[in-house]
Amino acid sequence: MGKQPNLYAFEDIPALAKTLRTYVIQCQNAGFERHGLFKVAVSGGSLPATLAKALLEPSQGGSEDVVDFSKWEIFFADERAVPLDHADSNYKLLKDELLNKIPNGTGQPNVHSIDLKYLDDVQEMADQYQETLMQSFAAKDSVKIPIFDLLLLGCGPDGHTCSLFPNHELLRESDAWVAPIEDSPKPPAKRITLSLPVVTHGIKIAFVATGAGKKDILKQIFDTEEGRSLPCGLVNEGAADKVSWFTDTGAVEGVGFPRRGSI
Repeated sequence: MGKQPNLYAFEDIPALAKTLRTYVIQCQNAGFERHGLFKVAVSGGSLPATLAKALLEPSQGGSEDVVDFSKWEIFFADERAVPLDHADSNYKLLKDELLNKIPNGTGQPNVHSIDLKYLDDVQEMADQYQETLMQSFAAKDSVKIPIFDLLLLGCGPDGHTCSLFPNHELLRESDAWVAPIEDSPKPPAKRITLSLPVVTHGIKIAFVATGAGKKDILKQIFDTEEGRSLPCGLVNEGAADKVSWFTDTGAVEGVGFPRRGSI
């Protein structure tokens, strides 16, 4: 058996957030050592609220517990083709839950939102967002694929992640870094998303999945053969031990896959 993803389960969200903070700061500091920045991709859903609980806590002291947002470069793992102030916007969600709450004096991250000129043309929107990635990741030399320091992702009740849905043709996309989708089974239909190879090439990938509503899909992803072909399962397969799942006990009730004790 090859290397496997890391599954962590916590009693509640505060306990999860505390360990998630440690994990994210470890990834941040490794990014600073590599290239002086922290390049991170973020999804929507319940993730930004949990991220805020993790990152907005006061530092416990020492350089190992400092979030330096001024050196963060934030991209969106997927985004909906809607205005930035729309209720469906992942940018608005992250802004409301996290960005607007960052204390003054601690620095602000560089956040890459979609270009609103292309709301009616998701192919062009995807191309333009890929161009944004290229300016950040390939400015100095030619790279085949962007390598994020960390991708922070969620898991839908159908096993989707980003805007990569089960049995969708986008799961086979191997050339584009950013792809359009016009027939999302979950509204709104028009979106852009990072492609699966970009996700699996990340240095670290973290899923946050909480609540009893996730237990059936997590059991499928971790304990069944069919689950390995779901988008979240494909990330587990493709990125192996680079993947860490942060869950609460309700989300993993009945899951047989072994849990790890600490990061």
